[in-house]
Amino acid sequence: MPTQQPTPAIVVMHGDQTGEELLAEALRVLQPGVIGQPLEFIDYDLSLDNRRASNNQVVWDAATVACKTGLALKAATITPETPGDVGSPNAILREALGASVILRTGRRIPQIRPVGGVYSPITIVRMAVDDAYGAKEWRETTETGDEIAWRTSKISRSICRTVAEFTFTHAKRTGAKVFGGPKFTVSATYEGMFKEELDEAAQRYPDVAYQPLLIDATFALLLQNSGEALVIPALNRDGDLLSDMVLQMYGSIAGSESLVMGFDADTLQVKTVMAEAPHGTAPALYGKNIANPMAMILAGAALLTYVKTPAGDRASRSIYESVFEAIYEGKATPDLGGQMTTSEFTDEVIRKVKTKLEVWSTLEST
Repeated sequence: MPTQQPTPAIVVMHGDQTGEELLAEALRVLQPGVIGQPLEFIDYDLSLDNRRASNNQVVWDAATVACKTGLALKAATITPETPGDVGSPNAILREALGASVILRTGRRIPQIRPVGGVYSPITIVRMAVDDAYGAKEWRETTETGDEIAWRTSKISRSICRTVAEFTFTHAKRTGAKVFGGPKFTVSATYEGMFKEELDEAAQRYPDVAYQPLLIDATFALLLQNSGEALVIPALNRDGDLLSDMVLQMYGSIAGSESLVMGFDADTLQVKTVMAEAPHGTAPALYGKNIANPMAMILAGAALLTYVKTPAGDRASRSIYESVFEAIYEGKATPDLGGQMTTSEFTDEVIRKVKTKLEVWSTLEST
């Protein structure tokens, strides 16, 4: 008899306000009775209140278990502005997960007119750690009374190599061009290290088109691009800016998922994936049942591709297709010109997923 495979386990990181509401919608879609893929959910409360109560220990605990399961789904969380408070859990999670890459893909949303006429996908491969976000900062007062702010930041060759390798493997898998890059002319030592690793990766993947550009030219030329699928490697700060702009070019930051990815140091293969929506907690929409759950639902769909089972792959495809078919039919939340509530949109996605999986099952058995 064939050996029964263990049920894949997903660490569910609960959040705040609308972020938690949208996570609940995504979990409705991921129920085994909907997608046909058994899953185990391991819950951790990463709400602001619980992070404060545990002094962020709950964040470390969730990350520890996620490293074991390899899969996590995170809701948006509140980042307090008060210095000395618990801060954002994202930096802790990226460090604890050994994350190197944040992956976001802008793609055309049916019936939504994109900016600049773009229609092919644009993927941002963002360095997940170091750079401006891990920098040490301080201020000094000069003898003349002027105040100077200083910052020291770093990047490592190992992270640069991992990001470069993933950039080219992703471009090869998706048939895209590697486009853009860091400001290596101004920062030959710091940003030049990243450029060196991208150039080395280009040598390893001669069949992948490579058009290196400075980051300012990358921003400018994106508004002229319309026909090519692109994969853009970026430093942490640059990638943060690029990904928000690119997603909005397609009509909504709520139109795509975000993946935080950790890699095996020896093989450079994906080891841990945390999926989330790229938007925040949207406090103005909290409790109104009108927020767009699209990105959070797609985050769940993306995570299923890393379950590595035929049922997981089918479920992932069915969710992606169902979300975009619903939008094509005008069944959307108000931000995309529709009249559906949050829960109604999820209901429609669930209905379509069940229908697709049933039809596919029927066709496969004939």
